[in-house]
Amino acid sequence: MPTKSRRFEELKNKLEPGKIYTVDEAFQMVKELANAKFDETIEVAVKLGIDPKQSDQQIRGTVSLPHGIGKQVRVLVFAQGEKASEAQAAGADYVGGEELIEKIQSGWFDFESAIATPDMMRIVGRLGKLLGPKGLMPNAKVGTVTFDIAQAVKEIKAGRLEIRNDRYGNIHLPIGKASFDISKLQDNFFALLETIVRMKPSVAKGRYVRNIAIASTMSPGLKLDVNTTLARMEKRVA
Repeated sequence: MPTKSRRFEELKNKLEPGKIYTVDEAFQMVKELANAKFDETIEVAVKLGIDPKQSDQQIRGTVSLPHGIGKQVRVLVFAQGEKASEAQAAGADYVGGEELIEKIQSGWFDFESAIATPDMMRIVGRLGKLLGPKGLMPNAKVGTVTFDIAQAVKEIKAGRLEIRNDRYGNIHLPIGKASFDISKLQDNFFALLETIVRMKPSVAKGRYVRNIAIASTMSPGLKLDVNTTLARMEKRVA
């Protein structure tokens, strides 16, 4: 079992054991803890009351964060002809067909998002076992299999993220950088939370949002009070 660094333990000692934070307290604290020599990423973890083994309780969709995540997302596009030109003009980092398939099969994964035109899925399908586990497989349900390539590239570059639960019913996503103002981090946080709440499966039983925590790249997680957080979210939506 890996041991925690001295710095991590020092940061952990600054926290009150078992404390549950309000939104404002948590975001203030996470920025204070993010004191590494680089601009740490602020991440959110949400535990959901779903059965991830059931296909009708899978959470899958997208969210466009109003302030992006402060990171340049490398986008790969599987397209040919005119659509390949549209992808390049929209700012895609890598565009191609068979040559990209072969490159990925050789172990290359230097990209954070993959898009494909529908006609390319006949060959992209060969990458299912490689891209699927990494959450990179193009999928029509989240808008990454589309003929509207330019729009998809622009949205992803602007901060659109794919929401997908893991096998334990958790969702982990970045919401920005430690250098962001607290107001921008909270805007992104609530945009994500609102989207997750809207995606609640009709067959899910009991409490849907079980736990919420935020953390920076190098700091311990901070648990948020779920009830007051959801109430705050509802006020923003109203």
